Amino acid sequence: MIFRRKTREGHTAAAEPPVSGRSEIAEADRLEADGQVFEAIDLLRAANRNERDVAIERRILQLRHAAGTQLKGQAVPPSDVSPDFSQLPEGVLPEVPADRLSPELLRAAIESSGCLLVRGVVPADEAVGLVAEIERAFEVRDQAEGDPVAAAGYFEPLRPEAERADIERLDAERVWVTDAGGVWAADSPRVMFDVLESFERAGLRELITAYLGERPAISVNKCTFRKVSPEAGTAWHQDGAFLGDVKSMNVWLSLSHCGDTAPGMDIIPKRFTEIVPTGTDDAIFDWSVSDAQTDRSRGEVPILRPIFEPGDVLLFDDLFLHRTAAEKTMPNDRYAVESWFFGPSAFPEGYVPLVF
Repeated sequence: MIFRRKTREGHTAAAEPPVSGRSEIAEADRLEADGQVFEAIDLLRAANRNERDVAIERRILQLRHAAGTQLKGQAVPPSDVSPDFSQLPEGVLPEVPADRLSPELLRAAIESSGCLLVRGVVPADEAVGLVAEIERAFEVRDQAEGDPVAAAGYFEPLRPEAERADIERLDAERVWVTDAGGVWAADSPRVMFDVLESFERAGLRELITAYLGERPAISVNKCTFRKVSPEAGTAWHQDGAFLGDVKSMNVWLSLSHCGDTAPGMDIIPKRFTEIVPTGTDDAIFDWSVSDAQTDRSRGEVPILRPIFEPGDVLLFDDLFLHRTAAEKTMPNDRYAVESWFFGPSAFPEGYVPLVF
């Protein structure tokens, strides 16, 4: 897999690793050849924390893809994490600070309310700092001309070694994501590195691994940096309506104060055990749920619109019923990172994996 960039003359050229990262990349290559791909990832992560190098960040993405492909479809025993309902706080929407987060609490929250709101998972200043990096990725993607050296790592469409049908699907979906105000995280190796390091420091890999019963893989198609305007459309949905039979956990990370002055999320804090009827009544899409059907399905459970602060996370799986909460009167845009993690043993068909 080779990542390419535009030169000033408009020609396409392979982006060469800077001298500073060549020895680490060479060692990672050796480890991968010896079947130690996870060790190669850890080696390059450590090197990049010591000195940022876009060539290393590109190589980490390649190795994450190789590892995800290696794990995909392997049989694993079910998770042995049981719900601990005694840890649940009072209220319709379970909400806890980050230091109370545990696999047993997460299981209990999902089984009782379909989600868990966790405050302060990422430090607020770190979350706000990611906004500037994501905005830079948007700018680089949108500019026709520019300095390829200064832009390196911010937007470089991923070209994984995958089936041609999957590549064509990626290209088509990338256009849709762009039109919807997003950038795939895997298309920005620099910012992707920052986000996953933040998740690692927060203990999310250990948490999701325990919850799913296996080391998770992100889907390239379902890990997105989002900038949502008050003009955005909304549609109730469960992601399971188009993901199929999966083992999943979504980490929805807010990078803005949102829910009142910027678009947030409307949620139904209820555990659904199956996909509710889609495409009925006045539903916008064949995979979305109409307002009327949402009311029928939620029963007495209220529609909630939480207020999020930068660094807050909402955790939920593919059966959670929700929608973007946008009002034209809101004065601000909302930034967020949406990261779907899957158990590789039940990875969605046609999606491209990157191991976490």
